[in-house]
Amino acid sequence: MKALFIGGTGTISSAISRLALELGWELYHLNRGSRKGEFAGVKQIQCDIRTEDAGVIRKKIESELGGKEKFDVVADFIGFVPDHVSKDFDIFNGLCRQFIFISSASVYQKPLSSYLVTESTPLSNPLWKYSRDKIACEEFLTGKYRDCTFPVTIIRPSHTYDERSVPLGVHGSKGSWQVLKRMMTGKSVIIHGDGTSLWTLTHNSDFARAFVRLMGNIHAIGEALHITSDESVTWNQIYQVIADTLNVELKAFHAASGTLEKLSEGRYDFQGSLLGDKANSVVFDNTKIKRLAPDFCAKVRVDEGIKMTVANVLSHPELQTEDVEFDQWCDKVIKTLG
Repeated sequence: MKALFIGGTGTISSAISRLALELGWELYHLNRGSRKGEFAGVKQIQCDIRTEDAGVIRKKIESELGGKEKFDVVADFIGFVPDHVSKDFDIFNGLCRQFIFISSASVYQKPLSSYLVTESTPLSNPLWKYSRDKIACEEFLTGKYRDCTFPVTIIRPSHTYDERSVPLGVHGSKGSWQVLKRMMTGKSVIIHGDGTSLWTLTHNSDFARAFVRLMGNIHAIGEALHITSDESVTWNQIYQVIADTLNVELKAFHAASGTLEKLSEGRYDFQGSLLGDKANSVVFDNTKIKRLAPDFCAKVRVDEGIKMTVANVLSHPELQTEDVEFDQWCDKVIKTLG
């Protein structure tokens, strides 16, 4: 079985790449090649899908395939706006038996009319342009499926994390390290709302195990579905696990998401990432993915996954990126509201 991943080295796609190789897939990555050598056994098609002409890229891929074969699966992990998936269609229509688009669970209705999210929950997020763009991508691809049977499968991840960054609600633009450092130096950390809203974290290894069961799965063609853990926890619990792992006292400073958005002064997109996403209590109904992949069950418990990630970040200095601007912003917010 032959697969092509557009991207292939991100939080989600890296775990899927590793597992697909273990399962014997012949795997190609189409990207700029800036992270070569990360996956032994992956065949590289080097190009910039954003700047190179669609016809040129298609000819390059056809040449790689010998002009006769098709990919069993093409998956786009870096498509964000309709122009991206329109170009995907121009390149891959007729070259693959299944095209998987990575959307986002943030596309679901905000505010939610029910805390329990299924694939039938309406798609509407007036608070986050990122989500509206993903909805538009889904609509384009669904239209192509209906009009010309383009074999699309749409996957909606929620908050998926790996060993490189600790999952948080409020953070700066440079990752999770500064929040961990604040905890370790006895500073307060900001938690949106009162910290009691429910959230779902999914380890990328769990996501990958479900994803590969959809690759080449005839029952997934024309379908949209989310992949998440069944475990729901509060933000207070998430931050407490982090503090316990660091063996420090959690000094939580709670602030309304709307207030944080106003105080961000345009530095951080809290209207989208909080009001349009993490500030909402959500519980996912995973009946559909379990019907298409009957043996799937998320195995990495939140506390276990966070502990592994914290340990990895602490042992790898290259993951400890300082964010002085965010640190100063936190101090300012706490002083202003405290």
